[in-house]
Amino acid sequence: MPSQLVKDCSRLLCERGLTLAFAESATAGRLASEFSLTPDSGKVLQGGVVCYDACIKEDILKIPADFIKKYTPESAEVTREMALRLKELIKADIYIANTGLTTPGGSESPDKPVGTMFVHVLIGDSSLSVRKVFEGPPELIVLQTADLVATTLIQELSTVVKA
Repeated sequence: MPSQLVKDCSRLLCERGLTLAFAESATAGRLASEFSLTPDSGKVLQGGVVCYDACIKEDILKIPADFIKKYTPESAEVTREMALRLKELIKADIYIANTGLTTPGGSESPDKPVGTMFVHVLIGDSSLSVRKVFEGPPELIVLQTADLVATTLIQELSTVVKA
């Protein structure tokens, strides 16, 4: 069952007539799944790409292997590139990409511990990168990332209205 934040975000997107698409790595489709369980999902969710392994980022999203190697598959730079390239695959108003470390074995380091999640949001000409470190088991990290996406979208859409 999606959180209240995800439901509120979905309702706001529906009220604004906006659609979204996902390119998901660390969340492995869970973001799209959470949004698909909201009452407004049919009017909001376009679809997504699960690119958990770097080879999918390369083969489907066409991100060069050397770019991924330079920045690591779990990085702000690769996450941004995923969002930009998703625009070539799916028509939507908002593009959301994520990478991160829910378990050991990736590119974790003292500066990027397990629990570090990267989200990149494209809304029109606006581009926003978010980095957050969560604690807990993998599922909790993923669900907290879904709430982070919802909160970020709600805040960004509120800013757009005020501008």
